[in-house]
Order: sequence, then structure tokens, then C-alpha cells
Amino acid sequence: MIGAMGFGLPIALFFAKWIQQGDATIEISISDYYDNGAAGDIFVGVLFVLGFFLFSYKGYDKWDDRIATLAGAFALIAALFPDTTGIKWVSRVHLSSALLLFVCFITFSIYLFRKTESDPEHLPKPKKYRNRVYLICGIIMIATILTIILGYIFFYKEMNPNKVVFWCEGIALMAFGFSWIIKSEYLFWKDQ
Repeated sequence: MIGAMGFGLPIALFFAKWIQQGDATIEISISDYYDNGAAGDIFVGVLFVLGFFLFSYKGYDKWDDRIATLAGAFALIAALFPDTTGIKWVSRVHLSSALLLFVCFITFSIYLFRKTESDPEHLPKPKKYRNRVYLICGIIMIATILTIILGYIFFYKEMNPNKVVFWCEGIALMAFGFSWIIKSEYLFWKDQ
């Protein structure tokens, strides 16, 4: 469910706004769907459900649990402090928690999901394939978050009209969702 929510959120927000308002215009960012009726309800609902799922997630060791708990807290904070209020401190809390949530997602993909007790040279092929996917997904998330940060530093005027933040956040969420789906071993590369 965690992976499906991450992967499906950008798509669900777009279609919810389109169906309810008849407006297929993409918002500037994922967070800007907060004030869009059904899309806003989906956004907040997914963040809350994601937060509680992450709180209840029990990984392989204490670091899995700690990072999941932090990610759950950041998801709830992002939901409770919307970026659309126009109040600077509220926006800063939202943006900081969203950034830290992505840092947790990246940590899962690049570090925690790739951990193993086996000798890295003698990993089963399915685990090697999954590790490559986790690494690629983590790199995609890093690249999209850096694109947002550097874009606002160097290309501020071009960011909003081109919906760069929405596309980068959407790609990062899909990469996170895909890595979590792969981690579940539900669809691909199951260990025997």
C-alpha cells in the first residue's frame, strides 16, 4: 500500500481535480492541490494514511523503524501545515517536512532496501536486480529534488510556468512508490 500510494498520488490528484472541476490544468506543485476540493482531500488523506502506515512499519532492524517513524512524522506534518495558506512560517514548515520526507524515502531506497547480511559477491540474482532498481530509484529521487532546489536558485522565473516542481515531485513519488513495491517482492524478483 505504501508503494501504491506513492506511485499513484500524482495521477490521482490530476484526475480528481479534472473530474470534480473539469479543469485539466496541472498545479505548480503536488502541495498546491491542497485547496482543490476532492484532490485536496486525497492529498491530505494519502499523507495521513502514509504517515500511519510508516509509523506501523517494522523493518529488519532499528534503523528501518527509526527512518519509517521519522518519515511518518514528516508526512503528517506536511499534511497539517499546508503550503497554500500564504503564511510564511507555515509554508516553511510544510516545505521542510516535505524535503525531509523525501530524504527518508531516498534513505530507504539507496541504503536500507539494499542492505543484506549476505556477502555482496554471492547475492542471489533476484536481490541483485532489486538492489539495482533501488539504487536507480534513489538516484532519480535525488536528481528530481536537486532539480527543484537548483531550479529555484538559478531559474526561478521559469519554474512555475513550466510546472517543474509538480513534474519533479511526481517523478520522485513514483520512483519511491516503485522501489517500495519492488521491496515487497510482490510483483518482481522474488527470492526463492
